[in-house]
Amino acid sequence: MTSVQQSDRPTSTPRSSRPKVAVVLTRPETVFDDFARAMSLAEYQTALPEHLQTLLKINISWQHYYPACSTTPWQLDAVIRELRSQGYDDLVPTHNGTVVVDARDGAVNNKHQPVEMSHGLDAAFLEDVEWIDYKPKAPMIVLDKVYPNGIQIPKMLIGKNIVHLPTMKTHVFTTMTGAIKNAFGGLLHRKRHWTHSVIHETLTDLLAIQKEIHPGLFAVMDGTFAGDGPGPRAMRWHIKDRILASNDQVAIDAVAAKMMGFDPMSIKFIRLAHDRGLGCGDVSQINVVGEDISQVNWQFTGVENTFASRGQKLIYWGPLKPLENFLLARLDLPGKGGL
Repeated sequence: MTSVQQSDRPTSTPRSSRPKVAVVLTRPETVFDDFARAMSLAEYQTALPEHLQTLLKINISWQHYYPACSTTPWQLDAVIRELRSQGYDDLVPTHNGTVVVDARDGAVNNKHQPVEMSHGLDAAFLEDVEWIDYKPKAPMIVLDKVYPNGIQIPKMLIGKNIVHLPTMKTHVFTTMTGAIKNAFGGLLHRKRHWTHSVIHETLTDLLAIQKEIHPGLFAVMDGTFAGDGPGPRAMRWHIKDRILASNDQVAIDAVAAKMMGFDPMSIKFIRLAHDRGLGCGDVSQINVVGEDISQVNWQFTGVENTFASRGQKLIYWGPLKPLENFLLARLDLPGKGGL
């Protein structure tokens, strides 16, 4: 088994200057230009070294198409077009599956594959690549305890730029989900369900790891459709026609949360990441460029559940907690699906 020692890169981002988040209003006729504008306003070329390979991390929440659920084809297409126009020629769309989501079906059904083929790009599926032991430089909150035999990550991610491609939506476990949680599928293997009971701490640990392994880190969020309710697969979708972009993963999630109607610092993973210096979750300290969002409040709800999530919460945080290890071990058996 290959092992990689942590890098000497800083594990936190000094908040000596205000982070920037671009928010751009779009419409179908101008969507490609609007994505390019959002990325430029957020200064992606400063964040992403041009000479390095750049991974485009697809957000896959369901292998079937549903508005606001997974990376949109126009989002992926627009980001590829803009990066290519500025000399970023080594691009790799990067997919992951879960115990309940087939990444290859998702790439077809969500129209990612046709976009990739139209640009002549070969996608990477993280289930197929080499996973290696990794020893983070940053102190872990929970990952070293969840995986006492060692943390593993895909070898191909190390030393590459990464652009996260999340959508704006709510989530039954984390209130909302965006750029930070998009690393959940990419940096953890298929046994990631073991982290659900400590999901906020896990996301914070994964962001610290990202800052060690990626020389360039950026996010472009699609809010053309936004999801409200028991996300990510049982949402009510709304046409919102917004695009967000930033090199600060905490800041873009905080701005998205604020627009959806949440107090960003009340969302545990945003507050934890902010407090650990991994980004800025305080919207008053973020430079929002493009659209004025000061009065935006979509009044989304982050407290609804599905039948499945009610059961999972009983296991992770409720009276079924003593059965957690037994039930999660069942998911590790061949042919078993999610709860």
